[in-house]
Amino acid sequence: MPPNLMNRKPHVLCGLPFYGFLRNSMQKIPLTLRGAEMLKAELQELKSVARPAVIEAIAEARSHGDLSENAEYEAAKDRQSFIEGRIAELENKLSHAQIIDPREIHAEGRVVFGATVTLSDLESGEEVRYQIVGNDEADLKHMKISVNSPIARAMIGKEEGDIAEVQAPDGIREYEILAVEYI
Repeated sequence: MPPNLMNRKPHVLCGLPFYGFLRNSMQKIPLTLRGAEMLKAELQELKSVARPAVIEAIAEARSHGDLSENAEYEAAKDRQSFIEGRIAELENKLSHAQIIDPREIHAEGRVVFGATVTLSDLESGEEVRYQIVGNDEADLKHMKISVNSPIARAMIGKEEGDIAEVQAPDGIREYEILAVEYI
């Protein structure tokens, strides 16, 4: 670990230290089992469908002659570059993934990566239920928030009945943790 980060306190995910602000290729990337499956499916789609299609598009564009003024060829090459970059990114993430099955977590009621947490906004009384997931899995429409989001960071390590204080644009918001589940 770089010396300037030695004094930083890590987040605790499933009992393991996790430095969410470190993004180097050696760091483990936390993913739920479902998140890892989603990335594997995307990788398979890119390798078996998108890559062959773009190779075919490049061959078709080449057959039209002069490549220096061939917009079709340039577009296909750009698409190929994007696909190859995404394949490399997914392979890297999966090779460094720390896959966590939330059903196998034994965190004694503490909020950790993979937990599903029911919260009550102390100001409005509104209840929400979020699952804390990896960055690639976060989807607010499905109530999945990134472990690096302000609300997740405020909840990590807390238990049912605790208050999580979250810095929001309009000031500090307080949420009571009503339930912590590992589902």
